[in-house]
This record gives sequence, C-alpha cells and structure tokens, in this order.
Amino acid sequence: MATLRLGDKAPNFTAQTTEGEINFYDYLGDRWGVLFSHPADYTPVCTTELGAVAKYKDEFAKRNTKVLALSVDGIESHKGWVNDINETQNTTVNFPIIADEDRKVSSLYDMIHPNADETLTVRSVYVIGPDKSIKLIITYPASTGRNFEELLRVIDSLQLTAYQKVATPANWKHGEEVVISPAVSNEEAEKLFTKGFKEIRPYLRLTPQPNLD
Repeated sequence: MATLRLGDKAPNFTAQTTEGEINFYDYLGDRWGVLFSHPADYTPVCTTELGAVAKYKDEFAKRNTKVLALSVDGIESHKGWVNDINETQNTTVNFPIIADEDRKVSSLYDMIHPNADETLTVRSVYVIGPDKSIKLIITYPASTGRNFEELLRVIDSLQLTAYQKVATPANWKHGEEVVISPAVSNEEAEKLFTKGFKEIRPYLRLTPQPNLD
C-alpha cells in the first residue's frame, strides 16, 4: 500500500493483542490514539520504552489518549516480555501490545523499511485524532529510543490547535505563549483572544494560550 501521510484516514484493523482481540477503531472510540511499533520482543531499548509509556498512563489519560504498541513477535513471547518489562522497569504495562507475526499491521502502516531491516519494524509513531485521521508521523531508527515527553508535548499542541486558531512556536510547552494563525485579522484576534496579543511582525503575533483558565 502507498505510504501513509498526514491527514490520511488511519487504516482500521483487527488484531490479537496481550489484552485479547482488538478492533482498532473500536478500541479508540472517540479518543485520540497513539500507535507505536517495536523492532522485536526482548530488546533493550524497547523494554525501556514500554516501561516509560506505562509510567505515563495518567498523562495520556489526561489528554483523552489511548496507546497501543506493536511488535512482530507472538502473544506468548509478548506475555513473557511484559513480565520482564514490569520487573526491570518497576512498573505495570497497562496497554495492549499487538502480536503481528504475519506483518499485517506493520505492512498496513508501512512500519518495515527494507533498507533498514527486511523483517523488523522501525520505531514508528502515529498519532490519530478522534476523526481517525493521522495527525503525526515520527519514524526513529531501531537504535534510538523515543522521547515520550516530546510525544506528550506534540499531543498538547495538536489538541490545542485543532480547536483554536493558533499554532505553537519552537520548543513550546503547555501553558506558554502561542502564535495566532496568519488567516486571523487583528480585528478578529481582538475578539478571539481576550487576554490580548502582541504584534512582532504582521505575520508574527503572540498571545497567551487561550484554553487556560
């Protein structure tokens, strides 16, 4: 299938997971979702990543976001690996891990990059909105662990900019100033952004984050 791009509809699928059979759309419901892949079970970087995600459960829940992991190994392997993750990372894995031995989901989401490895998935991350469209794609090499603080930061930005006429500047974090969309006139901005804004250039206007109390 063609490479997935931002704005595309996330393909639906049914798969076996460590929490039973899951239909992806049903699992997400009307929430945001994160689907992320791992090269293989019992690998050191993946073990730290899945442990990290488990520890961020409350942070994902605050953002109305469900997570779903994938590895190309089978269910029994996953279950043994989860025990290792819980023990070595001092946590409890609290989300499903897809068993993708037939590479069905990996192929659907273009997670196998043959020039990197012909059989193992790269570290793909997809953030999917409540409308089931793809909002973010990040691909890491197998050797580099992901920064889940950055993933939470991006979800904050996506959720803010989905409902407000703003964008977030470089290195923005929740609570900091945001950029007003260039399509918004100053007159409209005065009505929309009641805390005021400063115009650095006609195309660069900053305002306090609008969805805070």
